[in-house]
Amino acid sequence: MRLTMTTFITLDGVYQGPGGPEEDTGGGFTQGGWFQPYFDEEVDAFMDAVFSDAEGFVLGRKTYDIFAAYWPKMADQPDPISQGLNHLPKYVVSHTLTGVDWNNSRILSGDPVAEVAKLKEQPGKELQIHGSGVLGASLIDARLVDTLRLVVCPVVLGSGRRLFGEGRTPTAFHLRESRATPSGVALQVFDLAGDPTYGTFGVE
Repeated sequence: MRLTMTTFITLDGVYQGPGGPEEDTGGGFTQGGWFQPYFDEEVDAFMDAVFSDAEGFVLGRKTYDIFAAYWPKMADQPDPISQGLNHLPKYVVSHTLTGVDWNNSRILSGDPVAEVAKLKEQPGKELQIHGSGVLGASLIDARLVDTLRLVVCPVVLGSGRRLFGEGRTPTAFHLRESRATPSGVALQVFDLAGDPTYGTFGVE
């Protein structure tokens, strides 16, 4: 399977707490819910298409807790997001969880890179990461993420957890798709391209 990552993100790279004020207040974050004003029909259709290709999910502990508190309540909804999250396999990367109650969930307590690499060997379309910025960035560093989808909102927050910070592994991506929705959200799809290349302006 291909490993893909889809993240709601601001112009200054913040991914924390897009869904609501109380979703993730870690580190004293007070600006949760920044994504909702920009959610429109094109974003909805884009996300439905993403989830339609899912055959499993890899989630960090925090994202799993947030999702498990909400999505089981939506289990009877027919949309691809509700059906996918509630019924497909969910692999939770955690060294502290001792049990998971959400349907079809399993804890990955070993080395995340090795565990996810093994999952990718299974046949199928996509193994997907949603949210889970710390986990996702580490898997990008390991060159395991084949496709990165960024749902970029036209807002700067100035605080909050950022997807890419100091110490990340230099990695190049190829832009496969880019378009804007009526609310101003940029939908960007990148495929892994390997090592960055470098040069100097004006020198052939």
